[in-house]
Amino acid sequence: MANVLVPIADGSEEIEAVTIIDVLVRAGAEVTVASVMEHSQIIASRGVKLDGSCLIGSCGRDWDLIALPGGLPGADHLAQSGPLMELVRQQLAQQRLLAAICAAPAVVLGRHGLLADRVATCYPGFQEELASQARAVSVERVVEDENLITSQGPGTAMEFSLALVTRLFGSEKAAAVADGLLSR
Repeated sequence: MANVLVPIADGSEEIEAVTIIDVLVRAGAEVTVASVMEHSQIIASRGVKLDGSCLIGSCGRDWDLIALPGGLPGADHLAQSGPLMELVRQQLAQQRLLAAICAAPAVVLGRHGLLADRVATCYPGFQEELASQARAVSVERVVEDENLITSQGPGTAMEFSLALVTRLFGSEKAAAVADGLLSR
């Protein structure tokens, strides 16, 4: 079973967070939703309340995947979380999967200097900023660069999540999940 961490914060984009969580659970991953706030329940970008199963400082372990939803100010809160950024740096150093969507590639990863040698994509409004942080910016909906997977935003959340399933479980499992969701 794959162990996945999805950190959330006040202002996280709910479509991205919930799509990542739901699709990975359907595939058979054990998903831990962790709040980077001082409280486990967050209020997402459009007012939806989401509950974390733990606070980020109390759920540390080795993760097969860490998947960062975007949204503002959610991505800012993720970027300001010392415990999360420590986990993200460990994830990259150990060549385990790291994924980020929407504002998160630029705001969480780029602003911490973690994309200098990477090709990535992000929400179009952040692509200019990303250009100064990454080796190259792609306009593709989902971009895979070794163990890093990035995507553009809420409208690409399903495609992004299925790419994560493919990396964790293989293309047959991703196809089966996609078929069940009527997304192919």
